[in-house]
Amino acid sequence: MSSYLIRSVAMAATLVLLGTGRLPAQRGPAVVVVTAVVEREVTAGHTFVGTVEPLKKATIGSAVDGRVVEFPVEEGERISGKQPLARLLTQTIQLELKAAEGELAFRRESLNELKNGTRPEEIAQLQARLLAAKANRDFQVARRQRFATLAKRGTVTEDDLARVVAAAITAERDHDDARAGHQLAVIGPRKEKLVQAAARLSVQQAIVDKLKDQISKHTIISRFDGYVTTRHAEIGEWVSRGDPVVEIVSIDQVDVKTFVLESHVPHLRLGTPVRVEIAALPQQVLTGTVVAIVPQADTRSRTFPVKIRMANTITAGVPLIKAGMLARVTLPTGSRKKALLVPKDALVLGGARPTVFVVVPDREDPKKSTVRPVAVDLGVASGRLIQVSGAIQVDQQVVVQGNERLRPGQQVVTRPARVAVPAKTPGATRTKR
Repeated sequence: MSSYLIRSVAMAATLVLLGTGRLPAQRGPAVVVVTAVVEREVTAGHTFVGTVEPLKKATIGSAVDGRVVEFPVEEGERISGKQPLARLLTQTIQLELKAAEGELAFRRESLNELKNGTRPEEIAQLQARLLAAKANRDFQVARRQRFATLAKRGTVTEDDLARVVAAAITAERDHDDARAGHQLAVIGPRKEKLVQAAARLSVQQAIVDKLKDQISKHTIISRFDGYVTTRHAEIGEWVSRGDPVVEIVSIDQVDVKTFVLESHVPHLRLGTPVRVEIAALPQQVLTGTVVAIVPQADTRSRTFPVKIRMANTITAGVPLIKAGMLARVTLPTGSRKKALLVPKDALVLGGARPTVFVVVPDREDPKKSTVRPVAVDLGVASGRLIQVSGAIQVDQQVVVQGNERLRPGQQVVTRPARVAVPAKTPGATRTKR
């Protein structure tokens, strides 16, 4: 029989088996990680209604008057700190800045010229002029002496003698001037000249910095990462100093603000872990931490504001928890009692009630085990654990990894968890179905 015929027969047999549903199972027991149900004393909890609030919220206005020429962000868009949100017209100030920077460069080079002193070539040139002036002075002085002798003999007139004397005096003054110029070149500029030039440079630098600051104020930026919630202006619109331009919120972390009765507030402590339920996210197990207990009550309701902070989950720039969502928080405000606790990873959500998979050992073969789903009710959070109640007992093994695709009665191979309590950052856990 040819290989082609063999492959054809095998394919036909496979199709028949698929059509009749008699294809043998390919998968064996699922490998899962388990940990034990623990019993501890916890504080009984009370549930309070709250609202999700952004960690930061800012209405950013314009620092100057101007016309909007660019608005690169849209409402709902995620932005980063220092990112430009809008730009105002700056053409006139840019021209002023260009002129000021030119003057600054001129004054900087003038100061450098004074600091560098006179070039050796210039000193040599002045020295040559000094020697020439000295030679001319010596000649004129000698000539004056000769003419004075001749004048005594009466061989030259007084006018000739006066012209020679004047020429000698001029030659001496020229020599003194050349010598002073040479000495100034050798010594260099006065310290006062350097100070004056540096001061003029500083003044011009301040003018340039002022213009740059004005230009920077024409660019409206965000001071933190967040999301644009409102645009208060459009391209072409004139805004005055102080006018709102854009509103942004930061929700990488969020606060749930709730109001607690005065009889329950004394039981609360900062840093206490808290279980949070958000009505819009029923398939998420959320925990937060008490970060603020405001010591000023509303005088009419006698309730105190309490804030619970949670880490948000950002996926492709979209936050899981959004500001304004309705939340319920379970705060430990009652008496102490014993309760059963499991890690958050043991919870499987998506049904009418949260579920955990309990490992059921085979009585005939202890090496074999199956799993049984147990519906539970959730209570308060205790560190990295969460209180559960239902048909579950202490020391029973529950699945904490690999429970997303388990089926009731499925055979499993168990592996103990490396740590008794899986470490996780407070916030939203992954949804398990």
